[in-house]
Amino acid sequence: MSAITVAGFEERELPTSRGTVHAMVGGSGPPLLLLHGYPQSHLMWHAAAPLLAERHTVVAADLAGYGASLHPAPAADHAPHSKRALALDQVEAMAALGCDRFAAAGHDRGGRVAYRMALDHPDRVQRLAVLDIIPTGEVWRRADRDFARGYWHWAFLALPAPLPERLIAGDRQAFFDLHVRAGMGLGAEPGRYPPEILDAYRRLLDDPGTVEGMCEDYRAGASVDVEHDDADRDAGRQIACPLLVLWAARGALPRFYGDVLEVWRASAPDVRGEALDASHFLAEDRPEDTAAKLLDFLEET
Repeated sequence: MSAITVAGFEERELPTSRGTVHAMVGGSGPPLLLLHGYPQSHLMWHAAAPLLAERHTVVAADLAGYGASLHPAPAADHAPHSKRALALDQVEAMAALGCDRFAAAGHDRGGRVAYRMALDHPDRVQRLAVLDIIPTGEVWRRADRDFARGYWHWAFLALPAPLPERLIAGDRQAFFDLHVRAGMGLGAEPGRYPPEILDAYRRLLDDPGTVEGMCEDYRAGASVDVEHDDADRDAGRQIACPLLVLWAARGALPRFYGDVLEVWRASAPDVRGEALDASHFLAEDRPEDTAAKLLDFLEET
């Protein structure tokens, strides 16, 4: 259970075929699954979730390998940490709540799980929103010098075990402060990051199992996840439900990719979206704007 609670939400342990998914659940109305990114937990939705819960039943869940959810044993092919496997965990967790069809929104790595869920389980995902990502296969196809300098952690965390795990363990606080905070911008927006929330993110790196899960997530992202994306592209398989893409105007996507929506159109014919004046962590920098855009999208007729 999380030591931090969000008013109006109940902490739940949801059974799946691989173990339990930890989530906070609150609100009423149509179900909405919220998924977090690296290197965070469901707490990244602490400010936006209550706004969404005014009109939806909100389930903010920890991904497998992160936070208080199940931690799969690594495998040589990284399949246990693939976005396909992580997506199935969340589908089963939602089914345990009686939600067979639902909307989903994911930030960063959670966005990758969410779009894989929409591809693999089109009968379950009614609407999809992704925050500050493009498809994983496209990331690697378009990787260049700017990407290598700005998103170096993609390659670093994907190195064979146990090199990144041991290097992070050598100075966990420097990794958090110099990479996550100074490099990625977590916590920079004044008044948006309560100290207890930042401390909770920092403490994630104290758990060797979570650090291993994060690295395995990125190892899967450099291997099996690309294979799954490429197979969909080659087969002409696209995201069938409506898709909203939100990205950070002050983040890396506009610099790396220019027209972010154009990148997504090959994967999702029904797509719309825009940039928000935020860092990569837009749901925490701009929770009101993020929630308003999500609600407008979810309630389109």
